[in-house]
Amino acid sequence: MLTMFIFLKKYRFAAYVALLLMLVELMVELLQPYIISKIIDDGIVHNNLLVVLKWGGVLIGCSIFAFVAGILSSFYASHVSQSFGFDVRERLYDKVQSFSFANFNRFPESSLITRLTNDVTQLQNTVFMGLRIMLRAPLLVVGSIVMAFIVQPKLAVWLAVVIPFLGIFLLWVLKKGEGLFRSVQQHLDQVNGVMQQNLIGMRIVRVFVRMQHESARFAHSSGQLMDRTVAALRLTEATMPIVLLVMNASVMAVLWFGRIELDTSGATVGEVIAIINYATRTTAALSIMSMIVISFSRARASAQRMEEVVLTDIDLTDTTGSDEAAKPREGQVSFENVSFQYPASDQRVLDHISFSAKPGETIAIMGATGSGKTSLVQLIPRLYDVQTGEISVDGTDNRLMKLKHLRKQIGYVPQEIMLFTGTVEQNIRWGKEDATLEEIIEAAKLAQIHDTIMKLPEQYDTIVGQKGVNLSGGQKQRLTIARALVRKPVILLLDDSTSALDVQTEAALLQALKQLKCTTFLITQKISSTVSADSILLLDDGRLLAQGKHEQLIRESGLYQKIYESQFGKEGVSRA
Repeated sequence: MLTMFIFLKKYRFAAYVALLLMLVELMVELLQPYIISKIIDDGIVHNNLLVVLKWGGVLIGCSIFAFVAGILSSFYASHVSQSFGFDVRERLYDKVQSFSFANFNRFPESSLITRLTNDVTQLQNTVFMGLRIMLRAPLLVVGSIVMAFIVQPKLAVWLAVVIPFLGIFLLWVLKKGEGLFRSVQQHLDQVNGVMQQNLIGMRIVRVFVRMQHESARFAHSSGQLMDRTVAALRLTEATMPIVLLVMNASVMAVLWFGRIELDTSGATVGEVIAIINYATRTTAALSIMSMIVISFSRARASAQRMEEVVLTDIDLTDTTGSDEAAKPREGQVSFENVSFQYPASDQRVLDHISFSAKPGETIAIMGATGSGKTSLVQLIPRLYDVQTGEISVDGTDNRLMKLKHLRKQIGYVPQEIMLFTGTVEQNIRWGKEDATLEEIIEAAKLAQIHDTIMKLPEQYDTIVGQKGVNLSGGQKQRLTIARALVRKPVILLLDDSTSALDVQTEAALLQALKQLKCTTFLITQKISSTVSADSILLLDDGRLLAQGKHEQLIRESGLYQKIYESQFGKEGVSRA
């Protein structure tokens, strides 16, 4: 938890001011019962109006002063807590942005969303409470007991005797509640995960008429969250009645023995009222402390969850000794005896792969599902690192290049299409922040999407819905290709990015790509995409079975012949 509170250091001046003003407010509150006792004993009992007016004026003045101090303390506490929350949220988001794919596998998306929102808010509220009441409440308890002993020691004993037992009880609740609220946050992650999946896949849910099933799945997750929340609140909500029961018993003891002291002239009416007043304040403070215990339990659980993110070791970073000047310039790519397996997996996805791509060549990659095509392509921009072997770009091991330099020269179109809410122009410019409109149009023309854009209601200013819901599959694919092309990459990676295109559009796109001076890696299942490739890599179960041009493979590779036959028939193979 201390890791998160390091973010408070830059706001320590405002925090100290908030605490100082809170202490001023507290001192006045502790003096009020004492002043009231003076008004009663020296003024009302002796029928002395001047004393009543004098101490009454002091009481009013102190109350106004405390009110102003409280308002200013709340202002500074709000400034600290809100700024703290902003910094923590920004730090968490920056950390998530630096995650490798392997790091992302540790945290579900729904869990990261909960940590960036609910958990940060929980800790932010705790900071505010800490500056306003978390310290004030125990100080009020201690101060009330001290003032009670100053006013009337015999009666104050009945307050002091119960405080240690209540303190131990509240500490036990704090420890017990922390684990319960951690479980609550984990089940909140699960509920968010179910909601996220349903909202993203709403069309599939509707088409397959699975609304009832998904509603039941959500009800199950939501029910588990409710059960965990009830279990946590059952403990914490029982805290306040127990505190009130013990403190009310203490107040009754003060009243009982206070009457005896009055009869024996061992105490005055003002002193008994003052002790009762301090007892009331102590009760209120302990009630607040029970709420603080609940909040602090949740905050500790949230802080630990956020620390897990902040303290996560990024397993893919710039290597020591990486060359600042090294970056892809020509686009030559070589795989030398490369083997790869995903973290926490014992199965090799790629097994001793070796090949070379010259600058400007188009390399088509074919193979069955799970053969390692996407994994191979993802190794080039170092989305993962190889276990053995070496991948060199323009003669330099890609692990010796700065990640930002390596990836800025690569255009990547993933298999899963991802568009952002915004205009068509903004989505293409996402690939190159400073791209001009002319560059955007040029990229759209190369991607064979310009004519389609010009037919849209607002053309390049047309709003693209979330994930491109208002576009067809082919339009979304071409738009993501334009996004990659606008950066004029040295290396272009297309992961099954023409699957939704018709033959004519695909042919025009591949012909346009040949005009670019970039090395293109094209993952495809269509022979029509491989015919014009400079080289074809045929993968099977992570191994490179064959490599060559279309004409060579159609003669020498039985697997390639089967793929060709499945798309064009046996007669097509004989003609080829």
